[in-house]
Amino acid sequence: MKVVAFSGSARKGGNTAQLINLALEEIRGAGGETELIELAGRSVPGCIACYQCFKSKDGRCAVEGDPVNDAIAKMCEADGIILGSPTYFADVSANMKALIERCGMVSRANGDLYKRKVGAGVVAVRRAGASHVFSSLNNFFLIGQMIVVGSSYWNIGIGREPGEVMSDDEGVKTMRDLGRNMAWLIGKIQS
Repeated sequence: MKVVAFSGSARKGGNTAQLINLALEEIRGAGGETELIELAGRSVPGCIACYQCFKSKDGRCAVEGDPVNDAIAKMCEADGIILGSPTYFADVSANMKALIERCGMVSRANGDLYKRKVGAGVVAVRRAGASHVFSSLNNFFLIGQMIVVGSSYWNIGIGREPGEVMSDDEGVKTMRDLGRNMAWLIGKIQS
């Protein structure tokens, strides 16, 4: 069982990464292999609608020199994918949006590369807007014919300053439940 996670936060090691790591700990505890890739400090430009991915059909984005083609390869290798984002003006961060656009477009151009993989969105929020972010993340999975795993509540942790989400007891429980549910579902699919 292999799960790759992407944090779209501008803060390396911030609340989004901390929430994702709670889920990843549970997956590792169930014997899974995990990797967290943080987009902080990296530039991920949005899709330029060149449609080269539909012409080449090689599972790659024609735009080079950024983390997207590595992300696509890691998503293809994984059994599960976690996308995490802070809430920026009631939506995902710009880097996460660009990752969704480009990884999603290449997937669609190549027969839905992530079809039947397990997906989960994770959201860090200070106060409001998280439901829209959660929906944006889940839409990536749903249009790609992926299986979205749930938890004991929406996959949201509340906090502004780095580390504050760890004081959100329900958020912490939700992430741990998410990790256990993801590991269980991937195990059932693989058996």
